[in-house]
Amino acid sequence: MPKTFSILFALLGTLASSLSAQEVSAPAAKTAVFAGGCFWCMQTPFDKIKGVLKTTVGYAGGGEENPTYEQVSAKKTGHREVVEVTYDSAQVSYNQLLDVFWRQINPTQANGQFADLGLPYQAAIFYGDEEEKRLANASKTTLTNSKKFDKPIVTEILQATKFYPAEEYHQKYYLKNAVHYQAYYVGSGRAGFLAKAWGK
Repeated sequence: MPKTFSILFALLGTLASSLSAQEVSAPAAKTAVFAGGCFWCMQTPFDKIKGVLKTTVGYAGGGEENPTYEQVSAKKTGHREVVEVTYDSAQVSYNQLLDVFWRQINPTQANGQFADLGLPYQAAIFYGDEEEKRLANASKTTLTNSKKFDKPIVTEILQATKFYPAEEYHQKYYLKNAVHYQAYYVGSGRAGFLAKAWGK
């Protein structure tokens, strides 16, 4: 083989190895946790967002390990119903998820969400680090300053605790029991409030 070809192949081999070593992989998936009352109703909107890889409904905020739906709904564990959103930050930002969150709740209601009352249904943003905390507080301030609501914004911003997935029959409830889900979504008062507040 002529010397020039040998040198060329050697250079191409080196370049290929270099590119392989520097190959850019997809960004690591991140998670965000939001409480907005009934977790059935909170899973649906996030599932529609491009860049969201997975959503899981469950429980967060309490001290009891492996809480059950019956325990949480009976207000025995200190947990809230939440949705854990796994997302690709290259396609959707945490700020965009925050915007989706605010548009699913009544941020002026302190005792729960819509017809569901008590701690398990109180809205909250569970931040995982200081940057999420900063962004969550900034988004709350922006909503307050917008004067969109006549009453104060009372949604809490809390440090994340361990997330426990809910029972399988709660996952994607809006798909498994579409008729009952829709009746609940409307009957709870959520649909009407959101339509009035955001024009949905």
